[in-house]
Parts: sequence; C-alpha cells; structure tokens
Amino acid sequence: MNRLLTNALAASVLVAATWNVQAEELKIGYVNSDRVLREAIPAKTAQAKLEAEFAKRDKDMAELASKLKSTSEKLEKEAPTLAESERSRRQRDLVEQDREFQRKRREFQEDLTQRKNEELSAVVERANKVIKQIFEAEKYDLILQEAVFAGPKIDITDKVVKALNAQGGK
Repeated sequence: MNRLLTNALAASVLVAATWNVQAEELKIGYVNSDRVLREAIPAKTAQAKLEAEFAKRDKDMAELASKLKSTSEKLEKEAPTLAESERSRRQRDLVEQDREFQRKRREFQEDLTQRKNEELSAVVERANKVIKQIFEAEKYDLILQEAVFAGPKIDITDKVVKALNAQGGK
C-alpha cells in the first residue's frame, strides 16, 4: 500500500511538472469587452448615431411627461372646487393620457433597445474580427473575453481598441 501511494505521488509530481512546462509555452490573451465597447471609435460612433436617431423622440417623450404632470397637478389643485361629474371626467381623461404615455414610452424603449442591440452587434462583430487577426498574427493559443481575474501581462484590450480605432468609424 505504501509503495502504491509512493508511485501515485511520483506520478502526480511528474504530471504537475509536465503541466508547468506546457503552461509556460502557452500564449494567452485577455480582452475586456466592456472597455472595448466604451473606448473604441466604432462604439462611440454607434452611440452618437443612436443618440441622434432617438433625440427627437426622447424630447417628445419628455414634453409629454411634463404635460401629463402639469395636467395632473392642475386637476389636483382644482379638484376641491370642481363638480363631481367634471372631476370624474378629468380623472378619466388623465388616466387615459397616462396609459397612452406609458404605451409610447414602452414602444420607445423597445425601439431603442432593438437599435442598440443592432449597433452593438455590429461593433462586437468588428471587434471579434480584430481579435482573430491579432490571434493569428501574434500566434496566440487562447484569447479570452470573459474572465474573473486577468493580469495586465495578458491583457490585450489596448491592442484591440487601437486596431479598431485605426479602422475608424466605418
């Protein structure tokens, strides 16, 4: 039994030593995707495009919200002096206006989210192509985009951002 334990221990040490030699030969890189999407020119261009595309609707939604709020405040202020039928009618109108506002706001958010996803996926696709080019050109064995911890020695995010920026906002 002692001999079996000794042989197992020797085999474990041999495997560990072999693993360490192989691990030193691996070339691993890490890319912080969030940073790429914040700092790369194509990502900033996409964000600016979305802001321009949705600015008018956003302004209209803000005006509608302001109008709804002022109507509500006016009703609240005048309610004690209004006849019951008039107060009831204005409350129903206010509820209907609020429903319409909520519907428009939901549609706006859905449209914005869909466009963000479209623009984001285009930037991610370009970033992945750049990462693949770096992978092949610099002969990496592995490049990770998600990691719990990654040291600065393997972080190639700057290279990816620079390569995307060199391409511009195309």
